[in-house]
Amino acid sequence: MSPSPPTETCNVAAALAVQARERPQAPAIHYPAGVRRGRVNYRSASYARLDELSDRYARGLAAYGIGRGARVALMVPPGLEFFALFFGLFKAGVVPVLIDPGIGLKPLKQCLGEAEPEAFIGVTRAQLARVLLRWSPHSIRRSVTVGPRLAWGGITLRGLARRGGRQGAPVLADTAPDDMAAILFTSGSTGIPKGVVYRHRHFAAQVDMLRDAFGIRPGEVDLATFPPFALFDPALGMTTVVPHMDPTRPAQANPDYLAQAIERFEVTNLFGSPALLRVLGRYAGEHQLTFPTLRRVLSAGAAVPTDTVAAMRAAMGEHGAVHTPYGATECLPVASISSDELDADVQARTRAGAGICVGRPVPPNQVAIMRILDEAAEVLHPEDLLGPGETGEIIVSGPTTTDRYWRREAQTRLAKTTGDTGRLWHRMGDAGYFDDQGRLWYCGRKSQRVDTPQGALFADQVEAVFNPIEGVNRTALVGVDVDATREPALCVEVTPGTDVSEDTIRHEVLATAREYPSLAGLRHVLFHPGFPVDIRHNAKIGREELARWAEERLP
Repeated sequence: MSPSPPTETCNVAAALAVQARERPQAPAIHYPAGVRRGRVNYRSASYARLDELSDRYARGLAAYGIGRGARVALMVPPGLEFFALFFGLFKAGVVPVLIDPGIGLKPLKQCLGEAEPEAFIGVTRAQLARVLLRWSPHSIRRSVTVGPRLAWGGITLRGLARRGGRQGAPVLADTAPDDMAAILFTSGSTGIPKGVVYRHRHFAAQVDMLRDAFGIRPGEVDLATFPPFALFDPALGMTTVVPHMDPTRPAQANPDYLAQAIERFEVTNLFGSPALLRVLGRYAGEHQLTFPTLRRVLSAGAAVPTDTVAAMRAAMGEHGAVHTPYGATECLPVASISSDELDADVQARTRAGAGICVGRPVPPNQVAIMRILDEAAEVLHPEDLLGPGETGEIIVSGPTTTDRYWRREAQTRLAKTTGDTGRLWHRMGDAGYFDDQGRLWYCGRKSQRVDTPQGALFADQVEAVFNPIEGVNRTALVGVDVDATREPALCVEVTPGTDVSEDTIRHEVLATAREYPSLAGLRHVLFHPGFPVDIRHNAKIGREELARWAEERLP
């Protein structure tokens, strides 16, 4: 009997060791160390230092009894400790559990209860909340505190490092491609957060696809305004710059601090939410700033307004481009479009209600449109697929397509389907269509559509029609129940400081609606003081919350 072939090793942390070997003294990370007289001070760590520290933490985890395959909740802000711990977990074959701390205490407790981590690594504040609020007390057996440790036991991060020792062999678990690498919880902006199971092959594929799709080259410098994306930096050969900001509140980032970082470190790459880019682009325009080294801006999490794209593009170097990749935690990247492709025709079609053009699929993804179903579809049949110009649910199959949610069998069945050939497809939950040029257009969340006698209305298509009206900051389409009938309503957020009255805006909205047969049933226009948005990107409008608010104000 012949022996079975050896299993391929796949671990994204291996890239850090490569960088440390090939460029040991090159800076791996610059991170803030306070502000003095309006200037941000930074500390730095080389690739050799980050690699050595992550090795030390990996050895410390094993010595402390946190073994391969253990699930570990990680609640540490961006900085040297965060990156060293994350790569240390990967090197040890431990499964990090990442949850947005801003989702709220109740959802956070529920997510931890589902994940059942065996250990918890967090700053003092997070550890205190864990103890007082009883986060997963029946599963957590070990804890590591980053900072002062009080009476909750466990060890400190310094204690973990001591257990790892200053001298020791490099660590890299021989994880297989299908081994579980991490559990990443969604933001929950359109429902209860779900834990997405990432395998090592998913991370490896994301590195390859991001590098090839956007032409990222070793030696570049990345401003990490969204920390999870920056975890790919060592694998891509990029230096990470952690800005002085709260990553859970990108809309409140200080644009002067961001500009300082871009100029000081000659940043070439920036991944940021639409809300952050709006702040930075406006600031650059007002202060006539340009960033000649910035060659690439990536923005995701929600549709990026064209004026935000234009403002950022104007602040970049001659050959710079703004890219708006489309995807989700469950599958990223899916498609992308650059500022060079957002021409006048595309923008005019968006304003006319065609939706948001998100570009062409990123190779080697396969993207298709299936008819809209609100129930599970175990098997994808050929008759379920739609042709160009037909709106349905966007589905994706590719090397980064995750296969399940952690302990959410019902949600997994709703989100996954299998083709006739056995190929796994992820249902994005988004409505969209392909045009005759092979470009993908996003119309809005499937669950947020409003069915009317004239047909289904999708939020991002409808809102783009009304957003250009003078005095309107942004709009949100919601469905409301009136006399047992589902009707569309438009919530309006007025531009701060505008002189245009609400009556004038209401008149313009209703007059514009009459120009579109599909909007004939729109008769409710409600003014909201400030839309609720998601915690992760501060950009996705909380339409479910707005719908409840709107119904309370209708007779």
